[in-house]
Amino acid sequence: MTSTLRTDVLRIDGTPDPAGGTLPILHGVPQQTAAGAGVDEEMRRNLAYGVPHTLLPYTRQGGYDRDRTEREVPCVVLENETLTATFLPSLGGRLWSLIHRPSGRELLHRNRILQPANLALRDAWLAGGVEWNLGTTGHWPLTCEPLHAARVTAPDGTPVLRMYAFERLRRLVLRMDTWLPAGSPVLYVHIAVHNPSPTETPVYWWSNIAVPEHEGVRVLGPADHAFHCDYVSDLRRVPFPEVDGADRSYPGRVARAADYFLDLPGGERPWIAALDGTGAGLVQTSTARLRGRKLFCWGTGTGGRHWQEWLSGPDSAYLEIQAGLARTQLEHLSMPAGATWSWTEAYGLLQADPAAVHGRWEDARAAAGEALDQLLPPLELQLADAQADEFGAPEEVLAEGDGWAALEVEAGTLPASPLLPFGEPAAAQEPWRQLLKTGTLPVCDPPAQPVTGAHWRLLLEGNAPDWHALYQLGLLRLAAGEQDSAREAFERSVAAQASPWAVRSLAFLTPDRSAAADLMCSAHRLRPELRELTIEVLESLRRAERPAEALALIEGLSPADRAHGRIRLAEAEAAHARGDDDRVRRLLAEGIQVDTMREGELSLDTLWLAVHPGTPVPPQYDFRMTDG
Repeated sequence: MTSTLRTDVLRIDGTPDPAGGTLPILHGVPQQTAAGAGVDEEMRRNLAYGVPHTLLPYTRQGGYDRDRTEREVPCVVLENETLTATFLPSLGGRLWSLIHRPSGRELLHRNRILQPANLALRDAWLAGGVEWNLGTTGHWPLTCEPLHAARVTAPDGTPVLRMYAFERLRRLVLRMDTWLPAGSPVLYVHIAVHNPSPTETPVYWWSNIAVPEHEGVRVLGPADHAFHCDYVSDLRRVPFPEVDGADRSYPGRVARAADYFLDLPGGERPWIAALDGTGAGLVQTSTARLRGRKLFCWGTGTGGRHWQEWLSGPDSAYLEIQAGLARTQLEHLSMPAGATWSWTEAYGLLQADPAAVHGRWEDARAAAGEALDQLLPPLELQLADAQADEFGAPEEVLAEGDGWAALEVEAGTLPASPLLPFGEPAAAQEPWRQLLKTGTLPVCDPPAQPVTGAHWRLLLEGNAPDWHALYQLGLLRLAAGEQDSAREAFERSVAAQASPWAVRSLAFLTPDRSAAADLMCSAHRLRPELRELTIEVLESLRRAERPAEALALIEGLSPADRAHGRIRLAEAEAAHARGDDDRVRRLLAEGIQVDTMREGELSLDTLWLAVHPGTPVPPQYDFRMTDG
């Protein structure tokens, strides 16, 4: 059998794709600290570097629920004698399935459902397969967005799937070429990240690989120390796998959710594998630039089990093995202006001696490493990496991404390239095209989707004649970390014409919680029907400790809005703050399902225990990641 590439349809039980919201994400990600033992100076620098001021230009991506029906999702399938790889270009280019054909074994956690949940930077995220993450700490902004995809042919005739995109937070160009040569036991993924900016840019990359979890699965890698994060204490360097008297290389036996970033010694071949009781399972390796390796598990406590069911349905436990540019996911690296960084990853079935795999750590590591060298000698991976440089221009478009890269090509900030045909701008980009053509940004309500970049700011700094242009100028200044000048633009926007968008932005920049809540209430009065704004104003009233106003606002909402899980939770929290615990117990008994429950959020657990002290939290309300 020769290598083939075909388009197909994945039929799966799922919700519709999540929708982009109207409100831009004004906050950034938390600043990381590293006071724990064993953190060296290089890591301290990387932890302090590159944390974004905001997540602009992105808006939230929500609007989903948990009502699933059968749906069809376009996919692209690569196949040879050994492997069948299925990709979903419309969902961040995710590698959804990797089947070892001779055994029929699925090597990944192939989710039986498509169920978004609030774990990504923009909210919506899916569990399963291999997710590619570019940008900043967290699941990347395009994880539930379409990528461009095209067919390419290698010089030896092997078909190649090329997926590519423009990541707008960091303004980086991503190109991923994947191929399965005839007879190859591994899938190759060549990744190139290009910084077209005239200045250095912080870079973050992690390939997140979900694999099935049970008590007999052991995660192996070439390290005897790890940086441990348990979501409670500081990041610290610990011996691995023995941590606090237990072997953490068996995630299915670990009680609490945790991250273990393996500290690979310099010069070691980078790899990570999850092997079952027979010594078989998925292995991932790469060329040297992809330095980091990580084990993540949800833990076997009630909260961890609930999270896995929430994401994948019953009886679908999984863990993640991951690979990244830095040693941990809390770091960013500095990428020079105009630079391109590339590496090649390989994925396949590893079979090692089970007695060694489940014996002493040193023996297990050695056995898996030797089996990898037999499966894929290092020289073959280097040759594959060099081969990717010879891949030419696409021959057939397989999927269309968004139009933001095409807009930047028109603006002259991205060079046009036959290797990455970005197509034409779409309706979302039209206001900014008008700015390029006429020098004036048209007034839009709701506003045009935001942009970032010095060239757009330059166009508006000298010509912002109305509330909309001033609002967009404020967002551009805020994205640059200039809060005072951003506030000045938002104030001028409100003076020109009060809009919920600029008033909300002023609330974000107001440190006094009560004053911020006043502004959010003013924004809400200007657009009371916008549910995502309603949810935000209720949160601002909670932070300002004004529950009576929150309850009054809720009582004036439509029945559909009052039934929304996030608003029902806000009602229960406000009722508790007012001392009306009977109302809270009634709401909990009727059911509060928050479709957008955030990873690490303890609101439902805390609420239950507040009105049912001493009573175990019911599983449907238990999202704790640190329970035993």
